[in-house]
Amino acid sequence: MHVRTSARALALVAALGLAGVTPVTAQAAPAAEAAAPGDVVSSAPSSFHPLPGQPTNTKAWKINYRSTTAKGEPNTVSGTVIVPQDGRKGPRPLITYAVGTIGMGDHCAPSAGFPKGTTLEANLIQQLTLRGWAVAVTDYEGLGTPGDHTYTVGRAEGHAMLDAARAAIRLPEAGLGEDTPVGIMGYSQGGQASGWAAELHGSYAPDLKVKGTATGGIPGDLMKVADFNDGSYGSGLIFMAAIGQNAAFPELDLESYLNPAGKKLTGTLRNSCVADGAVLGAFKKISDMTVKNPLDQPDWQQRLRESAVGTRAPDAPVYQYHVITDELIPYGVGKQVRKDWCARGANVEWHTVPLGEHVSGVITQSPLAANWLAERFAGKPARGNC
Repeated sequence: MHVRTSARALALVAALGLAGVTPVTAQAAPAAEAAAPGDVVSSAPSSFHPLPGQPTNTKAWKINYRSTTAKGEPNTVSGTVIVPQDGRKGPRPLITYAVGTIGMGDHCAPSAGFPKGTTLEANLIQQLTLRGWAVAVTDYEGLGTPGDHTYTVGRAEGHAMLDAARAAIRLPEAGLGEDTPVGIMGYSQGGQASGWAAELHGSYAPDLKVKGTATGGIPGDLMKVADFNDGSYGSGLIFMAAIGQNAAFPELDLESYLNPAGKKLTGTLRNSCVADGAVLGAFKKISDMTVKNPLDQPDWQQRLRESAVGTRAPDAPVYQYHVITDELIPYGVGKQVRKDWCARGANVEWHTVPLGEHVSGVITQSPLAANWLAERFAGKPARGNC
């Protein structure tokens, strides 16, 4: 279903995240091969402001940390660790948080926006710090580090989220420890990332004490999301996602599929934030920008299938939600993730959001998702509804 959206609403949609519109080269930032995933490569004091100059009674650090690409190679990812200054002694929970789509340029990264008070999801993150929780926010691979952002590449996103939590725990100034309880949280692109982090936890980062994952608006099937958005006001994100897939897998050779208009558009998108990208790419069809549709090709289809969510059961409980009238990521796509997880034996608490649109989903549901995580941190049993 497509709904009318005002220019202001479109900007909000763009800023909070059209995660899963498919498919364009990035090289990971170099990382010391001796370092382990989650090791802190560098850190520097930063600040966290939901709005320009707004005080939050927190300390923050910009970090660069070791992670792993979708191909299993070491890389360096940037992010931010935020810790409330509330006088609390002893352990506190940690949320590893993945934002929705923000763009492809390094200046769009959460870590670049937090000191300025320009990252919209900072208002949602503040709800977590006000609970006394520490938060680690990944910038994802290629945002704030060399190369293109590997947008919509699920495995890379999952690695980045889990390693951000490890890095926060290993950052001495944060005051966390190995027994820190961890929650995973994200929506839209962050929903894809958090779904992947939940699925990879047991195999990739079993050292983390993950208590649960709160995730929504998951673009679990990138091909279906691309078909849904082709030629709509969300179509610019298709081309951003193509850049992201090509960044992780340069052999896809995106440039060979683009016509001059497509090359001009993707060149601009590589240095744009999502609000600009949404406007630049709106209502463009893949056929308008290409000499041949890459999504018809087996290699592209295979890489997109590799980013699907729902192919493994998370080993900790999941709170999942989706707006039934979501105009960007079809409700049926999110519901299929729930069905697949349930079929694999996962503990999933599913919520259909009856009113609203894509952006309003994360705004209205974030407090409920945080309440659910608080119960997991308190040791209460999760009651799935598969």
